[in-house]
Amino acid sequence: MAGTDLMPFFAIVLLQVGYAGLNILSMLAMQSGMHPLVLVTYRLIFATIAIAPFAYFMEWKTRPKITIPILFQLFLCSLTGGTGNMVFYLVGLKHSTPTIGSALTNTLPAFTFILAVLFRQESVGIKTKAGQAKVIGTIVCVGGSLLLSFYHGHTIGISEPSMHWTYAENMEKKGSTSSSHENPILGPFFLIASAFSWSVWFIIQGRMSKTFPAPYTSTTLMCFMASIECGIIALFAKHNISAWSLSNPMWLVASLYAGIVCSALAFAITSWAIQMKGPLYVSVFSPLLLVIVAISSWALLHEKLYVGTVLGSFLIVLGLFAVLWGKNKEMKRINAIEEIEATKLHDGLVKDDLELQMNAKSNGNHHVTTRKEKHLEN
Repeated sequence: MAGTDLMPFFAIVLLQVGYAGLNILSMLAMQSGMHPLVLVTYRLIFATIAIAPFAYFMEWKTRPKITIPILFQLFLCSLTGGTGNMVFYLVGLKHSTPTIGSALTNTLPAFTFILAVLFRQESVGIKTKAGQAKVIGTIVCVGGSLLLSFYHGHTIGISEPSMHWTYAENMEKKGSTSSSHENPILGPFFLIASAFSWSVWFIIQGRMSKTFPAPYTSTTLMCFMASIECGIIALFAKHNISAWSLSNPMWLVASLYAGIVCSALAFAITSWAIQMKGPLYVSVFSPLLLVIVAISSWALLHEKLYVGTVLGSFLIVLGLFAVLWGKNKEMKRINAIEEIEATKLHDGLVKDDLELQMNAKSNGNHHVTTRKEKHLEN
């Protein structure tokens, strides 16, 4: 593996480790009494502060004009990609486990594919192998999420981990006596709603990126709007000052980590990796998060693994790879067609140029503007 391949590889792996840390820290913060809406609000505030310098210094020369339609699209992005996605996820995580949360996140490509087809941003192509892989992968992915959500089964007999994290054990005991019990229906429901809201944001962002190609600025404004939206909702839910205090070290660490590492830094790394290797390369690493979270949750939080969780997670990952394989196959076919069309256009221009030059010489005109030159001028 060359050096140019190693850097994106290690960067995306470290990013998945960072996302796994978000699951663990968010769960501990909520077990210690932090409200999910407050955590989301602080995450968005810190994310806005962290991303704003990138938006100013990297896009101040190339940033398009911010119009009313662009602001409306940014508002919709903040509702779906910011408020809806993050609030639903943390509420679902509070009533579930980090492993289930990371597993259901992998349903994102399936939901995105369904919405992209409905909004005519994606073609099914059911008669092709690529189209069949995307459809079957979507069905398997959704089926795995339903199995994981509604079926637990027996506990898998894995020995207790030898390592002990005293803080996590104390929070687990405190959480078991509080009202934040695991809910096998409510937790997965909100996690699925989070993935669906995130997929809606993908559709809106895909259209907006064509008219407003300034990703750092759009992310900054989206996080800023979403922080106001979440702040208003959180004030109605938790209006006492003590709920907003960051004097608890775990609350402060979880908020800073979520905002800086898993929002600002993650966006920068993802954008760089997509530019280096393409979006498919980045997407393939998402199931790695499930493995990291499952191991770390078992080792640090003593989370139990059930048969339904393992089977559902396996189906979700299998469906994810089927969708990604189909998309990659389709993109290769589209690129090949575009190359053929470009070659035909070039050959046609060269042929016409030769005919014009021969006719010009026969008429005594030694210089003529060819169609190729006109094409290049246009």
